[in-house]
Amino acid sequence: MEQTISFCKNTLKKHGFRITPQRITIFCCLVNSEDHPSAEMVYHQVKREFPNISFDTVNRTLHCLTEKGLIKMVESGPGPRRFDAHLKKHYHFRCCNCKKIVDFDCKEYDNIKIPDDIVKKFKVFRQDIVLEGLCSDCISKIKAKNVFRAE
Repeated sequence: MEQTISFCKNTLKKHGFRITPQRITIFCCLVNSEDHPSAEMVYHQVKREFPNISFDTVNRTLHCLTEKGLIKMVESGPGPRRFDAHLKKHYHFRCCNCKKIVDFDCKEYDNIKIPDDIVKKFKVFRQDIVLEGLCSDCISKIKAKNVFRAE
């Protein structure tokens, strides 16, 4: 945990953030999470350590961290925005039922060529691929209820 806190402090400092215990805790919450939490999820976790912190402070901090490139906003479909501190190239699977978002790597996706007409007209900064469907937990629950019919 001390390594994480040190990493968070150094990263925030390098990007011009004033180091506060709340900011470190918010950033660490994301660095240590694999859940792609929403602002509300981060707020509830950080509130345990800082009972007086406001949702607005957490939300503004998350948006600042996103603007500075320390975290990414994850395409989460309908519902609240979700955040990810894992910046190495990866992709997401989103369960349409339980809303879980899971990271995965795929070398084939890494090599997808951006169409020439897009490259000529625009400056592409980021390419996201999100797969949607049902996760294995939701499939199991549906099968257990005997509602799911494989075709």
